[in-house]
Amino acid sequence: MAEKTTIARPYAQAIFDSAEAHGALARWSDMLGLLALIVEDPRIQPLIGNPRVAREQLAEVVLDVAGEALDDTARSLVRVMADNRRLDLLPEVREHYEQFRAEAEKVVEAEVVSAFPLTDQQQAQIKAALRHRLGREVNLICRTDASLVGGAVIRAGDLVIDGSVVEYIERLSSALAH
Repeated sequence: MAEKTTIARPYAQAIFDSAEAHGALARWSDMLGLLALIVEDPRIQPLIGNPRVAREQLAEVVLDVAGEALDDTARSLVRVMADNRRLDLLPEVREHYEQFRAEAEKVVEAEVVSAFPLTDQQQAQIKAALRHRLGREVNLICRTDASLVGGAVIRAGDLVIDGSVVEYIERLSSALAH
């Protein structure tokens, strides 16, 4: 997995630098998202690792599926990555690109997993608290997980705040055992 990251990061950095210079950050997010979906499709996957499929054919399959959603630069990227047998890295390239974009735009994605659905007011409070603590805009993704019993777990980058009842009970149990 580390090798994929090592290879994908320079592609993502080059794409990000170009997209930022041309004011096309959102456009590239869309194009990379589409390309990642295409190469992860179960009907395309067997073609990517197949040495019997010519690199040019593979590029054309991906480009045909993408249709008019790609600009000329993105089409060139697909051809270069196909020539280097690296189309399978597109999901990792997209992931790195999105990290570079979030850093540049001072935005962090935070996941909140709670035992019960959060109200709009609760979401706004969490978002404001995270914005204050992290010094960035926050995109909140909310999920529910009844196994938490109560409370919530918040993940934003390297920050993890576990305020679940399950975690509280585990800490209490550990304290009583010692």
